[in-house]
Amino acid sequence: MKKYFAITILALFSVIQMNAQTRGVKIGFIDMDYILENVPDYTEAKSQLEQKGQKWKQDIEAKKTDIAKLKDALKTERALLTKELIDEREEEIKFQEDELLDFQQKRFGPNGDLMTQKAVLVKPIQDQVFTIVQDIAEAKKFDFVFDKSSDLTMLFAAKRYDISDQVIRVITRAENREQRSKKEVKAQEAKEALEDAVSDNPNLEARKKALEDKKKAREELVAKRKADALAKKEAAAAKRQEQLDAKNGKKTGTVPASDKPATDVEGTPPASDSKVTSDSTATNAAADAKAEKAAARAKILEDRKKALEEKKQKALEAREAAKKAAEEKKKNKTE
Repeated sequence: MKKYFAITILALFSVIQMNAQTRGVKIGFIDMDYILENVPDYTEAKSQLEQKGQKWKQDIEAKKTDIAKLKDALKTERALLTKELIDEREEEIKFQEDELLDFQQKRFGPNGDLMTQKAVLVKPIQDQVFTIVQDIAEAKKFDFVFDKSSDLTMLFAAKRYDISDQVIRVITRAENREQRSKKEVKAQEAKEALEDAVSDNPNLEARKKALEDKKKAREELVAKRKADALAKKEAAAAKRQEQLDAKNGKKTGTVPASDKPATDVEGTPPASDSKVTSDSTATNAAADAKAEKAAARAKILEDRKKALEEKKQKALEAREAAKKAAEEKKKNKTE
């Protein structure tokens, strides 16, 4: 078998060499073991199969323990048993050992349950992988695609020709696409197209990163300019407010604390300031009256709003009651 396989490989490379003389040959490869380990359905089923294999191993160990006990009992009681009983015991032990060997072959042999179920588990995924590889090879114009995990010995394989990740992406996309809406599928397809382009052209990833860095720097510059403009605006507003406060202080007769005249020796303000104090008191009283008036108006508006909402709620309840009564009437009429 190996001889025929070697002849096939030699013939294949002869064809490659002949084609290479006329045009460039594009060769890719996959790693089936790597693909299987990264397919969720396979890993989950493999885990279940390994649990079943572990249970079979436990059964085998239990049978071995039983056989060992039979042998120990025979060894201890051999001097007390007749030849017929000894032969009977030995025959029982031989039967148990043969049964254990058959069980091992049935579960873990070359054609045992473990290998058979593993083949059944792998085959659908292998078929899917082969179909995907054919599609990728036709789309990417590959002349040959090998399986790295097969009997083919690959002394060297450049990573850029490995399409295993592309196969995994296609399998994963097919599983996820069923759970997405049309809009999400369209967005995902655009993203997948970009991923495929990056995988085909490694330089595209570097250009993409450079564009993202440039975009990030531009966004940071715009944010800084906005922050500076906001700070200037707040400073201008504060300055205007300060000027307005100073102007209002002159109109009402109030002055900043630093500009107030000093008190006399007894601590009472000079006679010339009595008018300023009375004007300030009147201004404060007017402001308090205005605030009370505004609060009363706000309360009236709040009460009106509350009454309007209650009226609206009652209207809705009346409408629902009328609708329900009409439905009941219609239902009784039908019956």
